[in-house]
Amino acid sequence: MRAAIVQLNAGGRDVDGNVEVALRLVGEAADGGADLVVLPELFAFYGSQRRMRELAEQLGGPITTRLADVARTRSLWLLGGSVCELAEGHVFNTSFLFDRSGEVVAAYRKIHRYDVDLPGQPPIRESGLFAAGEELVTHQVEEFRLGLSICYDLRFPELYRGLMTSGANVLAVPSAFQQVTGEAHWEVLLRARAIEEQAYVLAAAQWGPWGPPEAGHRTFGNAMIVDPWGRVLVRAPGEGDGVWFAELDAREVRSVRATLPALAHRRLGTVC
Repeated sequence: MRAAIVQLNAGGRDVDGNVEVALRLVGEAADGGADLVVLPELFAFYGSQRRMRELAEQLGGPITTRLADVARTRSLWLLGGSVCELAEGHVFNTSFLFDRSGEVVAAYRKIHRYDVDLPGQPPIRESGLFAAGEELVTHQVEEFRLGLSICYDLRFPELYRGLMTSGANVLAVPSAFQQVTGEAHWEVLLRARAIEEQAYVLAAAQWGPWGPPEAGHRTFGNAMIVDPWGRVLVRAPGEGDGVWFAELDAREVRSVRATLPALAHRRLGTVC
């Protein structure tokens, strides 16, 4: 299966402009033969919580409808990074997975919310906008089983162990990782999750500034795909929109898991 990850910046344009860029890049991925395309976290807009709350939509709203349309017309699997989903009286940070017919076949609501105080920047409080999800989500995509996560989830290995025990051998991590933490931890954590779960990792990413200029917020870019041995197959630069591809091979997953059968050697229970 040919996978594509998208990198873009959703902090410097309006919503329509961001969505147009995202759809153009999905089209480029389709032209490149992608079977599965992963967009970044909050690809339609990344900025003030007030504005993101205003943009929150139910499934079937204008943003998710356009994702469904492109998945259907280009006949590909599309993981819509994440959008601000309005549901049950709350706003969730939600990844929707669309199949080749444009149907939503899975939805994952981000479990771990990013509440931090980074040096020299105003605090970031995702809990001020987003309600927390509660469910692990996987779905069969061709010969693979895709496990869903979003950005800050990357720091919680128990989530990925749970996805693996649910059958996942590809892990999606659409992200808007911050520059400060990205420089220190992004590649290390992505490779660790791939090595621990002996799975491919697809990490679409945002790059560049977001929010008020005086706040100094910046996302790290460096979208990448990592194989089950922990090798970085493809890596985007720190800046710039684009699409990057890698071939995923189910035989490689089976080979790594047979050569180094750590997953079969677990002693602390089925979810550890």
